[in-house]
Amino acid sequence: MKTILLATATLLAFASSSFAAEPTKAEPAKTVGMAPASFYLAQDTGTMKCQIVEAMPAAGGTMKVVGAAHPTKASAETALKADKECKN
Repeated sequence: MKTILLATATLLAFASSSFAAEPTKAEPAKTVGMAPASFYLAQDTGTMKCQIVEAMPAAGGTMKVVGAAHPTKASAETALKADKECKN
């Protein structure tokens, strides 16, 4: 009886991974834990000059974010040219 129980538990342990859901061709695989790429206008608080960065500046540093995140670098460049706070 113990051998049957042990064999069943072993079989279920190895077979359980085959029941995991796989993405279908109609539905793309999702990436967990990664944010979509964003571009930010970051202003140096000492010189008041701005630059485009891909990562949000850390809080309490010498750089601050001006405005909102931009989905593309082109839209961030347009915002940089139009921003009146930045001295370039």
